Amino acid sequence: MNPGNIARLPTSCRHWGLAACLGLVLLTGCASGPRDAASVQGDIVTPSDESEVRRRARIRMELAASYFQLGKTEIALDEIKQSLATDPNYAEAQQLRGLIYMQLGDPALAEEAFRRALALAPRDANIMHNYGWLLCQQKRFAQADQQFDAALAEPRYQAAAKTWMAKGLCHESAGQHKLAEQALFKASEMDSGNPVVTYNLANVLYVQGEVTRARFYIRRLNNSEQANAESLWLGIKIERSLRDELAMQQLAGALGRRYPESREWLAYQRGAFNE
Repeated sequence: MNPGNIARLPTSCRHWGLAACLGLVLLTGCASGPRDAASVQGDIVTPSDESEVRRRARIRMELAASYFQLGKTEIALDEIKQSLATDPNYAEAQQLRGLIYMQLGDPALAEEAFRRALALAPRDANIMHNYGWLLCQQKRFAQADQQFDAALAEPRYQAAAKTWMAKGLCHESAGQHKLAEQALFKASEMDSGNPVVTYNLANVLYVQGEVTRARFYIRRLNNSEQANAESLWLGIKIERSLRDELAMQQLAGALGRRYPESREWLAYQRGAFNE
């Protein structure tokens, strides 16, 4: 999966974290025990409720999730296939299968897995979010937005900030800047420390000419340990628009000192502020 398919999504995902950059809701159930259609709909699933078949499938699924998060995607796929061979009606495993195929660049198989997962757990907001992100990558923006809205409508959903972020990134990719601003602002209210949210909110404000508001957000990011070449470069362009030469030079100094081989530093040296 190529994060660069999303307009203005920062390129340095290694710096800001894979999950944050990709907008995925990774498997929250792995840390807390089994989550299936029953648990999503409000029933409490305890270890004694879990069948032996589901227990064996869950162990394989959790192993697959561990491999997936380590970047060992092919091994993760082998493990999830074994999980689903044991229990093909395990929604969580079907969802992970979708995530793995997204990572492998196979959107058709990813969509089939997410649709299967939603058929098994129609109120699972994590699945809706991840399916929406897949649709967004395919530029099926209206369908993606429907999935995000459905996820946000679930009252027990615990990852709403990430869904607001994904919704904003999708609107931004579609060129719907005002809608992107509204969604990213909501995400920022809920998760002010997320650098992807802060960067993209600053950028969408800058694109709309709201440079004073954009400066507020980009300065917050650039004054933190999460700043990187892309955020410093956006900060430079914003300060230039506001004719603050001193702030611009300070950011340029940091960019050249910390990222001397970056494309942003090369652009600054060329004076390519409008590329």
